[in-house]
Order: sequence, then C-alpha cells, then structure tokens
Amino acid sequence: MATGRKGSTSKAGGVRFPDDDEPPGSPTRKDESNLCSLIAIQEKDGSYLVKAGFLKSHQCYEIVFTVPDVPTLGKELSCLPSSSPSRRFPNLRVHRINSTLEGGVKVTCEYRTHQEGVLQEEITLVTRGKKGSTLKVRFQAKVIDPHHGTPMLLDGVRCLGSQRDARTRHSSSRERI
Repeated sequence: MATGRKGSTSKAGGVRFPDDDEPPGSPTRKDESNLCSLIAIQEKDGSYLVKAGFLKSHQCYEIVFTVPDVPTLGKELSCLPSSSPSRRFPNLRVHRINSTLEGGVKVTCEYRTHQEGVLQEEITLVTRGKKGSTLKVRFQAKVIDPHHGTPMLLDGVRCLGSQRDARTRHSSSRERI
C-alpha cells in the first residue's frame, strides 16, 4: 500500500485511543485525579530545580511536582509571595502544598506562559513557626510559540486551556464565593 511518502509502510493492526466511557483504572484511560508529578532535583547550592519540559505560549498549566524529603523542613509548609517588585501578577502561583507518605512534599501550582523562550520562576517554601527553615525551588520551562505545534506534556503537567479561559474560570469561581 503506497502512501506517497518515502519509507512509509503499512502494517496490519492499528492505534487505539482511549474512550471517555472506559472504566477508571483501564490501561488506556488516564485518571486525572491521580496525576503523576515531576521530581525536583537538588542542585549544588542546596536549592531544587523542577524542569517542566516544553509548554505552549499564552496557555495556563497545572504543574504538580514533588520535593524529596528535606530534614530541615517541617510538616506545615507555605509559600512566600514573589519577591519581585515589578510583578503584580506572578506567572507561577502555588495552590497546594501537601506532605507525602514517603516524607517529601507535593506542590500543586498554576503556571501561565506569557512569552517564548526558556523561562524560570523561583518560589520559596517555608515552615510555619520555624524561622530560617526555607527551601528555594527554581521552576524552568521551554515555552514555544503557539504556531509551532502542541508539545507532548510530561507527567505532572496538565494544560488548563488558554489564559483567557483560565481568567474566566478564575473570576467565575470568585463570584460563587
């Protein structure tokens, strides 16, 4: 069977895509409530680096990452606000910080891409009530132009839609409160 492309051949069989009506736990259905997470890698200076891979510009993403067990941090963690005076609206917002069964910390955040290139953001996790107990986490992503296709997202990264869709969703959730 010729397709007109050099080196292309046809084989019996096919590609199967998951159906929405498949039961949870099926190997072809991804359960969004059980989103895997990225792993933060410790750097030489003691801070951690999270690489989110390729993302598309002008989109909003949910990023879930895990920081391995850090003995100096306690269980009640929070995130310091961005220290940049020029940023009224940070691109990376932490929504949840949970302790994991393995002793690490699972962080769920929202990231809004605004330009192309290799972008970095930094957050600081602190233990409530413990002065001097902080952990710096650098977040890094390669953001591509919207006209260059759709990147394959890593486990722990989920697209929430365009920034316009995310603003509408965020404002409507505030109106319900």
